[in-house]
Amino acid sequence: MTRPTPIQFDPAELDSLLACPSCDALLRDREVTLGEVSRCPRCHHAMETPRSLAMTRIMMLAMAALILVFAAVYFPFLRIDAEGFSSSSTVIETILAYSGSRTGFLSFTLAALIVFIPAARFIALIYVLGPMAIGWHPAPYAGTAFRIAGYLRPWAMAEIFIVGVAVALVKVAGLAHVTVGPAFWALVALVIVTIFKDTSMSRVTVWKTLNARKIS
Repeated sequence: MTRPTPIQFDPAELDSLLACPSCDALLRDREVTLGEVSRCPRCHHAMETPRSLAMTRIMMLAMAALILVFAAVYFPFLRIDAEGFSSSSTVIETILAYSGSRTGFLSFTLAALIVFIPAARFIALIYVLGPMAIGWHPAPYAGTAFRIAGYLRPWAMAEIFIVGVAVALVKVAGLAHVTVGPAFWALVALVIVTIFKDTSMSRVTVWKTLNARKIS
């Protein structure tokens, strides 16, 4: 296992240094071969985990996640039956139903956190990794798109929404018969796929590949 070491550095050597994203320790960059794991010696955060065909797998996971986002939006989410009355709706119908009321801002925020931001993040990752996965040079502004994907990561909250829905279902179950629809399971699958994608992606490796293949 390769371990970069904390150093006292010369400002002229900044290009050869890496900052640990977990503890901000400055480490000297080292070559990491396929199958190895480079960890921060201070907090043991995995800095680089190069794997064969890793970019292809991550891109495919991002594409699957994007498909699941659209499935979660347009398929029925919940169906409620109570005292002879029944009602079902999709996520997009719920958002549009409250868009013109006093809770319009909350409705827009919900849509952004569980639909638009995750979709934008997946599109950015596909844009960045797609050309490199097939051996091409990076797409124009791929570095900027990858930064945007990183900035959006904390704001993609589909898993928080699923937890909130689960809590609400427990409370509503005693008052009515609730049936979860395909969109609910699409969101569950989306959370699982996103976790696999995030744990499989080494940001340092992606940046190194971007720099190595960019057109000078």
